[in-house]
Amino acid sequence: MILLDFIFRLGVLFAIYGFLWGLIEIAISLLRAGSQRSIPEIYLIKALKYFFLVDVTFLFCVEQLGGKTVVVDQGIMASIILLMYFLGKFQRAQNRLRFFQMGFNGMPMMKQHFNLRAELSVISLALGVFVLFWFYPHFAYNPLSQWFHESIMNIEDTPVFGFIFKIIGFFFMLSIIFKVVNAFTLILSGSAFKNPTPKEDDSSDDHFDDYEEIS
Repeated sequence: MILLDFIFRLGVLFAIYGFLWGLIEIAISLLRAGSQRSIPEIYLIKALKYFFLVDVTFLFCVEQLGGKTVVVDQGIMASIILLMYFLGKFQRAQNRLRFFQMGFNGMPMMKQHFNLRAELSVISLALGVFVLFWFYPHFAYNPLSQWFHESIMNIEDTPVFGFIFKIIGFFFMLSIIFKVVNAFTLILSGSAFKNPTPKEDDSSDDHFDDYEEIS
C-alpha cells in the first residue's frame, strides 16, 4: 500500500506540474506572438521542463521522509517512474511523427518538431540530473523548483482542482501497474528475448511496424 500511495502521489504531482507548465507554454507563445520555434528552442524548453519535473520529484521524495535524504528504494522507484513517464512522452512524439509521415507524405513542416537524438539526449540528461540530486541534494533547492513544489502541494489540497488531479493520479497509478505487469509477463514468457517475426508486406515503403527506427 505504501508503494501504491507513492506512485499515486507522483501521478498527482506529474499532472499538476503538467498543468502549470502548460500555463508557462501559453505565456511563452503569447510573448512570441505565435511565431514558430526553432529546433534548438523547442528542445531547450523541453530540457527545462524535464529538469524542473525531476527537481520537483526529488523534493517530493525528500518531503515524504520528513526532509531527510532520499533512501535507495524510494530513489530507484522514483527514477523508474520518471523513466517510464519520459519514454511514454517519447513514444507519443514518435507516433505523431509516423502519423504525419503516413498522412502528409513526410512534409518537412511536420518533421521539425521531432528529433530522435535530441529527444534521447534530453531524457538522458534529466535522469542524470536526478542521480546528481541523489548524491548532492543541496543542488535541488532553488527558488523556482521550490515554487513549483509549493504550488503543486497547494493545488493538491484544494477541494475541486485537487480532486480532479487525484483522479488523474489514480489512472496514472493504474497505467504504471499495467506497464510493470506487462513487462514482467514479457520477461517470464520469454517474448522479450525473441526476435520479431517479419511480416510478409515489410517490403512496402509506406509501412511502419513496431520495430522500425526513425532516423
